[in-house]
Amino acid sequence: MIPSQVNRVRALSALTLVLACARANGTNKSAESTTTTRSDTPTVAVPAIQKDSDGVKADLARIQGSPTAPVWVIEVSDFQCPFCRQWHQETYAKLRDQFVRTGKIRLAYVNFPLAQHAYALPAAEAAMCAGAQGKFWEMHDALFANQAKWETLPAPAPFFESLARGAGVDVARWRQCVQSRKMTALIMADQDRARVAGASSTPSFIIGNQLLVGTQPIENLRSAIDSALANSKKPTP
Repeated sequence: MIPSQVNRVRALSALTLVLACARANGTNKSAESTTTTRSDTPTVAVPAIQKDSDGVKADLARIQGSPTAPVWVIEVSDFQCPFCRQWHQETYAKLRDQFVRTGKIRLAYVNFPLAQHAYALPAAEAAMCAGAQGKFWEMHDALFANQAKWETLPAPAPFFESLARGAGVDVARWRQCVQSRKMTALIMADQDRARVAGASSTPSFIIGNQLLVGTQPIENLRSAIDSALANSKKPTP
């Protein structure tokens, strides 16, 4: 998903009180955001491109922004996480309008379906299969907007299909993609690499050398982006 020059991401730490979905005893909870500064922080790749054409298309479809944007913002998220939905409702559009559409950042969505969310993986598969047809962000928006409806259903597949149809996909092709489970490996690779980068809850954001956890307001994201922009302008030693 991310070109070689930015394929390596480092995670730092700090303490901020924010909400997040976390892996803890199989339940949702409020999580404290931590960002750590360590000299031995590993560099990690997030994530890998699938070899089949649908995988490549889906991988690229979940990226927004100019190819020349100097900073990447990696959003680590779960479609069934209520705090991810909250962030989407309150902050996503501001980030997109102020930083993606102005050419300052590229935004990449990285899947992190938590085990306690029964429909998080199927929702991610639905979004990535829409991405194979260039409709990832339309499906992304629809899933978050309708989360309260589909998460309570005994079987959400028909509802996901209705959202996909509304997003403008070829439904027969989308259905075949979902039923084949061809996006599962890419989604699991997303999660593994995000975890290595320091993410353990959703939503999390990797911006430059910072890892921010929870429902970060636009002010916090702006500060991290400004810092990353400043660092991108420094001459390489």
